[in-house]
Amino acid sequence: MSKVLAQTVDTVYLEKLLQSRPDLFQQVLNHPTKHEIQILYTQIDRDKDNIPHFKSFGYRLNPNWYFYPASTVKLPTAILALEKINDLQIAGLTRDTPLRIDSAFEKQTKVSIDTSAANGLPSIAQYVKKILLTSDNDAQNRLFEFIGRAELNAKLKKYGVKHSRIVNRLAIGDKGIWAKHTNPITFYVGDRIIYSQKAQFDSKEYPIQLENTVQGKGYMNDNEEIVNEPWSFEGLNAYALEDQQLILKKLLFPEAFKPKDRFNLHVDDYSLLYDYMSRYPFESDFPKYDTTEFWPTYSKLLFYGRDKKAALNPNIRIFNKYGDSYGYNIDNAYIVDFEHGVEFLLAVVVQSNENGIYNDGIYEYETVTYPFLKNMGQLIYQEELKRTKKLKPDLSKFDFNK
Repeated sequence: MSKVLAQTVDTVYLEKLLQSRPDLFQQVLNHPTKHEIQILYTQIDRDKDNIPHFKSFGYRLNPNWYFYPASTVKLPTAILALEKINDLQIAGLTRDTPLRIDSAFEKQTKVSIDTSAANGLPSIAQYVKKILLTSDNDAQNRLFEFIGRAELNAKLKKYGVKHSRIVNRLAIGDKGIWAKHTNPITFYVGDRIIYSQKAQFDSKEYPIQLENTVQGKGYMNDNEEIVNEPWSFEGLNAYALEDQQLILKKLLFPEAFKPKDRFNLHVDDYSLLYDYMSRYPFESDFPKYDTTEFWPTYSKLLFYGRDKKAALNPNIRIFNKYGDSYGYNIDNAYIVDFEHGVEFLLAVVVQSNENGIYNDGIYEYETVTYPFLKNMGQLIYQEELKRTKKLKPDLSKFDFNK
């Protein structure tokens, strides 16, 4: 059986490709360091058994150069929450079993209902759906609490992640001692408790040798006052681009890895993740979304940007997890064109924060980062359309519109 070997990443191809389109990329390429650009593009070729083989191309890749990963950390969290259900091997405990989350430490909050679910009750599966459809922050935080910080980071290491950590909840100012405590959780059916998990404390710090964790010239504090000191990302989540694409590879192509390196997921777990990663918000009834707030291409930054009027290409599906915070836009995607047999992996980070002030909500997403991601995805797609493959891939496992 084929297995993934350590890859030598070509560092020339992408730079030449970007430079060949100054009309699309010159604004950002003139200042690649300021815009924090990193790109990892991977071509996929299948053998006679449909096993994928990879060839990677990088631009300014540096796993030690920090960028804020924002919501991209939600994909490994979703995967590992489903894996934990399987690891526990408890009769009656499934991803759909209702749960209650209690509080046992300062700043923790409780959960007992979920109005987005068909039955009105929270579950691991419902949180996974909300993460993948619209990047719900609360869903991420609840899965973080279920897995537990220590187990989450131990599993990342187990699966080959080398320059990353997930150490705090999102969008609630979760730092320091509060991030180390996670809530007690109970799974139940009717009046019967299926599994009860006590509150957990993780004393570890997960140090990583990182550059660029202190940025800018100021930030807005909680009182909406500008503090004229650099903004620090010290001690927060980190998720290097190579690690992001590795996790995506292992999720999408388990057959390309040794059994010991694969996630402990069932066939229907993989189907749930693939299906909801590639869905558009209007294709979901539970949760149901306001299509003016969550338009069709809302989460598909590579290829569509944030263009609310973009016409969907009916032959293309994008399996991805994006991030969007502090001027950073990141997208980690597998893009498929079923009609033309095109498939490729593309992970990109880009930032724009012209005023150097963090947490003020003033970033050049619309004029710099969203167009960059859209153009990048479409440029690589056009290159893939030209690429000759010896064998046409069988992509049927990713086609949920059959």
